[in-house]
Amino acid sequence: MSMLAGATLLASTLLGTGPARAADVPAEFGTDWHDPVTAAPPVAKPGGRACEVTLAQAQFRDFTPYRGTYTPPADCGDRWSKVVLRLDGKVKGRQYDRLGYLHVGGVEIFRTSTPQPSPDGIEWSVEKDVTRYSDTFRGRQDVEMLIGNVVDDTYTGVLDVKVTLTFHQGRPDGKSPDRVLTLDQGTDGATTLTTPRNSERVVAEVYATGSGGGCEEYWYLTVPDPAPYSCKAGQGPYREVQIRVDGRLAGIAAPFPTVWTGGWSNPFLWYVIPGPRAFDIKPITYDLTPFAGLLNDGRPHRVEVSVVGVPEGQTGWSTPVNVLVWQDEQRAHVPGKLTVHKSGDLTNSSSYTPASEHRVDTEGAHRLTVAGYVDTSHGRVTTTVSRSLATSSEHRWVDGETTDALDATWTDDESVTVDGRGPARTTRTDRTYTMDGTTTLGAGDRLRTVLTLGDRATAVETRGGRRTAWSRLDDSYAGDATYTANVPRDQRHAVGTTSERYRLYGSHGCYDRTLTTVQGVLTGDRHRC
Repeated sequence: MSMLAGATLLASTLLGTGPARAADVPAEFGTDWHDPVTAAPPVAKPGGRACEVTLAQAQFRDFTPYRGTYTPPADCGDRWSKVVLRLDGKVKGRQYDRLGYLHVGGVEIFRTSTPQPSPDGIEWSVEKDVTRYSDTFRGRQDVEMLIGNVVDDTYTGVLDVKVTLTFHQGRPDGKSPDRVLTLDQGTDGATTLTTPRNSERVVAEVYATGSGGGCEEYWYLTVPDPAPYSCKAGQGPYREVQIRVDGRLAGIAAPFPTVWTGGWSNPFLWYVIPGPRAFDIKPITYDLTPFAGLLNDGRPHRVEVSVVGVPEGQTGWSTPVNVLVWQDEQRAHVPGKLTVHKSGDLTNSSSYTPASEHRVDTEGAHRLTVAGYVDTSHGRVTTTVSRSLATSSEHRWVDGETTDALDATWTDDESVTVDGRGPARTTRTDRTYTMDGTTTLGAGDRLRTVLTLGDRATAVETRGGRRTAWSRLDDSYAGDATYTANVPRDQRHAVGTTSERYRLYGSHGCYDRTLTTVQGVLTGDRHRC
């Protein structure tokens, strides 16, 4: 699948009404604002017969999970061209942003966070292509969903949500995995994986999120121990999500610096337009195919996920794992071998410079190359995976943190080459995440946050050295919001402008949409393709 097609399949969209006229924009935020909306493309839906199943319906008031049972649709067979998840939610009153998950048969198919409501109430919707979990959906399964919440005299917002799956009957595209597995938890606490003995491709996906209300929710702002800052984390803000197979490093990745809808001390930035990925948290993917020969011995193998940079004994990260497996139908056992394992030295340096404006500069980098082969019914196939990470950040603040600024860039470059029957196929994906923001608390307790975020990726597919497909994603957010802190909600006198431009283009087409808001009113919605 090309990067362009894949991003379109996985993108979420929140649906809202059209933009308002300039005359309708108030001088400041009122008690209500536009429902949440994002510029990301909607999930493309095929024509033909479709069947809808309600997966979960609940009102979340506390940390009690919703539990139910999923039954496959009776009228759409067991082979589908597409399966689309949709969450519809509503909430009113006062509430923090909350994190949630949805499991079907133990498989995490959706991870999300919620918008913060207005007193009058908001509604929002999220769509996600979940076709790759079709194997899970073919049988009756337990369902568990939780959006942990607190409702009391102060925080009154009850999260009322409904989640459905829509099955589009038709011929599958052949790209979804044959099996979707989860890790087994042993009595000793170890997590293990047992794959089918005829696995010829193995991909792990990890829904990694730093959260829980502590400093790991804002891991990119943490500082090393000597620095006088409210969030300390041992060595500083470098984070890297690693996966190991039987103790051997099998994959590395940069976590996406998600900003939730209360982020940067300023909810007025996010009331209408959330930060990139905030409502549809994408998993990190690791191609573990070089380890397939090892995994195919029919025995359980230890699989562990860890986050580099988190102080020992400190919690705050959630890292659930799904494993997607493609099988060789012509063979009961596919043997193979890991042939290359080269791990570079991990660089993680944070230097603190004391002054009237304190400063922490961080540089981090890591490289990993693994290769292995499997002897399939269609010949020997060798897979080589190379990944290179780099981080650079500059964090500046003053005593009391009345000025707090961060300028950071993360890169995660990956190359996967599959060499077997026919010319070798290579997919190279270069990801770049950026964050540049400043929060200041000035006279009269006026708090202002100016922030830009970037989620960018370029992908190129080649076969025999010739380019066969390419794409480029650029999801950019910008916001500037000010309010009076430390006063009741109706005395904040908040103002703010936000915008998002989502561009996705390449050999498979073009999508380009820009949204703008002022004081919670949607003022612009422009399509360029």
